[in-house]
Amino acid sequence: MPFGGATIVFVPGLRDHVEDHWQTHAARGIPGSITVEPLRADRLSRAARVAALDAALNAVAGDVVIAAHSAGCLMVAHWAATPTRKIRGALLVTPADVEHPLPAGYPAYDELNAGGWLPIPRRRLPFPAIVVASRKDPLAGFDRVAEFARDWGARLHDAGDVGHLNPAAGFGPWREADALLRDLASPADMASAQGSIDERDTDL
Repeated sequence: MPFGGATIVFVPGLRDHVEDHWQTHAARGIPGSITVEPLRADRLSRAARVAALDAALNAVAGDVVIAAHSAGCLMVAHWAATPTRKIRGALLVTPADVEHPLPAGYPAYDELNAGGWLPIPRRRLPFPAIVVASRKDPLAGFDRVAEFARDWGARLHDAGDVGHLNPAAGFGPWREADALLRDLASPADMASAQGSIDERDTDL
């Protein structure tokens, strides 16, 4: 198994399955990976989403590296408040800032608040993490995502002008995912990186 023997667990956001999403492409290319399936009921329930994530993580016998996107990053942060198992690390890609109204077509602020998504957890994560921020994400400002990374004790990775890193932004396969996941699968390398800022991030 690649990635140092760890199982990669993909955590989508609130979307249904999207064939051309980077997570879908990455999951197809990683033998033994697992994707937390979208809910068919209680779709905006944070508690139900976190319970589904917990079940998926605890179904894996060995080490786990999480690869989350958008609201999936928030699911991981909520789960990490009362973790039920150890995690080797988490890649948290373009977390959605649900504390501000999202663009049209996404769940409304009041719906997310009623579903238990607010406030966004800010407690330091109990495992190494890399937070990927976009310079032009319609769902979260770069500075806000940098705040999340700092509070979570995570390394911030500046991905540049990549929108929300979804098909609407031109992704598709995302080549950086593999290298970032391999960083997280090497605990010795991540120990010194946790809580630091990616060397390319010079203007925070």
